[in-house]
Amino acid sequence: MDDLDDMDRRLLSALHDCGRDPRVAAAARALSWAGEHGALWLAAGLAGAAVDRERRRAWLRGTALTAGAHLASMGTKRLVRRPRPGHVEPLVRTAGRHSFPSSHATSAAAAAVAYGALGARVVPPVAAAMCVSRLVVGVHYPSDVAAGAALGAVTARLGARWMTGGRDHG
Repeated sequence: MDDLDDMDRRLLSALHDCGRDPRVAAAARALSWAGEHGALWLAAGLAGAAVDRERRRAWLRGTALTAGAHLASMGTKRLVRRPRPGHVEPLVRTAGRHSFPSSHATSAAAAAVAYGALGARVVPPVAAAMCVSRLVVGVHYPSDVAAGAALGAVTARLGARWMTGGRDHG
């Protein structure tokens, strides 16, 4: 094991230990459940489209970017095939066996960038909490979460002009 793998394992163990507090564990489980298959973020985008009729197209495109980022993450998982952490007891069940990148982090970061550009200020902090929750529940290494967040943010950023039709809505 090299130093980076060791650091990944140690950081995961430290954050997973936060789940010993039942309130922290419950919040992390709830976030993990809500973020399964990007559900929270897709619902938020559709809600934005329903409420903000003036920018409905931008919200729907932001939702499409978020879904696309999630799909890219799932495809990457199938190629990389990194196993989930085995040195901690997970607090939740997972939809799959592969860990890299975190699809929860991917869709959360894509939503933070896309919906944040539309003024949804609550999304970035909730997205950050979603990312941390994957470590607390013990199903990803920090590098999985960082890679997923980077993939989501880059995907949404690359699609920003398409999403807004070339206009700034922030």
